[in-house]
Amino acid sequence: MTEKVLLSWSGGKDAALALHELQASNDYKVTALLTTVTQEYDRITMHGVRRVLLELQAKAVGLPLHTVFISTATTDGEYRTKMREALQRHIDAGVSYVAFGDLFLEEVRRYREENLAQIDLHALFPLWKRDTSRLAQSFVHAGFKAIITCVDGQHLDGSFVGRRFNEQLLADLPPSVDPCGENGEFHSFVYDGPIFTNRVRYRTGATVLRDDRFYYCDLLPSH
Repeated sequence: MTEKVLLSWSGGKDAALALHELQASNDYKVTALLTTVTQEYDRITMHGVRRVLLELQAKAVGLPLHTVFISTATTDGEYRTKMREALQRHIDAGVSYVAFGDLFLEEVRRYREENLAQIDLHALFPLWKRDTSRLAQSFVHAGFKAIITCVDGQHLDGSFVGRRFNEQLLADLPPSVDPCGENGEFHSFVYDGPIFTNRVRYRTGATVLRDDRFYYCDLLPSH
């Protein structure tokens, strides 16, 4: 029996790789993508990508997009309530699993599993414990294309923001930085690859520094 899966979607490379893995499986069928967007900025939370590009991305991978809007002032309790309301829609549609692109952070996995168990959903981690150096290389070799949209200046030089995620970038990363950015060192936006029916076209805008720490490269749709 093929299980229906909702994929937690950030627009970044790990989510794209998780989708790629799930689509290659006969055991699971991804029915939709779930993304949180910060309403004050109308951008993907953490990654800083405009919602219009998120929507173009979802269209390019051929899956429905369920967007949950949160405020910068949203409390943890409010966040949980909104997510439960969103997930209930998918439970009603027969979804039994929520998949994530997490790689090795045990506390993050435990948080997800415990919250989902409260509403009788199972967490799925198709990339769990993969070697992140090999995983980053496999992303590039599979033909995926991504750009770095956010860099945490406490872990990585701001000059990395706006760069393409490729062999050269991987070679330039300091040894202290995880090649997949699993510790939050950087975030990305995937615009092409084997799961896409067409390339998401964009152009780069300004780079901004927020909270004296996070560098964001603005991406705008390009036709």
